[in-house]
Amino acid sequence: MGKLLAALLAAGKLGKLLTTGGTMLLSMLVYSWVYGWPYAVGFVLLIFVHEMGHYVAARQRGLPVGAPTFIPFVGAWIAMKEMPRDVETEAYVGFAGPLAGSAAAMACYFLARQADDHNGSQLLLALAYAGCMLNLFNLIPVSPLDGGRITAIISPKVWLLGVPLLAGLFFYRPSPMLIMIALLAYPQLKAAIRGSPDAPAGYYTASAEARINYAVMYLGLAAFLAIMSYEIHGMIGQ
Repeated sequence: MGKLLAALLAAGKLGKLLTTGGTMLLSMLVYSWVYGWPYAVGFVLLIFVHEMGHYVAARQRGLPVGAPTFIPFVGAWIAMKEMPRDVETEAYVGFAGPLAGSAAAMACYFLARQADDHNGSQLLLALAYAGCMLNLFNLIPVSPLDGGRITAIISPKVWLLGVPLLAGLFFYRPSPMLIMIALLAYPQLKAAIRGSPDAPAGYYTASAEARINYAVMYLGLAAFLAIMSYEIHGMIGQ
């Protein structure tokens, strides 16, 4: 009986691995039709690093989470099997993804600066730019984006600042994904306006020090990514 249970557990872990690996390969294949294999592989790996940032942070806080699952032209996510215990835990897990993703983008940037091959350096710069923009986009303060999860510790009302950013981005570059994000965000924005987000009592309680720390880290990372996106964009094609 014990051997059977062990085999089932192993099969479950293998199934999760196959789901992550399979959806990653599917995303690479789809992106390769548009951008070519080298960029497709690099872009999906950047997303993987971002998601693993969330995964590791969640496990550090004792939260049961699933392995990353990918959907082409949508992105990826890790399945949270239970709610974080408080808003600080949610902010910690939310911040870890953009932080890890930004580190991966910077790795591409520094490798590009060291590359002797022009085509290779341009590919790495393109990936660095994509990584910066991807993580900057995720910092828009609207739940379910990471920015919404991070800024919730400051106040759920900060989500209202994300509405004009999301709307402006849609008018600048319309995308069905932005409509999907808006639909997912609407119930929480409505609750934030009423001042009663759907969460257990005491969930949004946090110390002033924690609020300030996350506000500084959030604004600092957003500013850094905006500056690097601008700089790298100017370098591409030179």
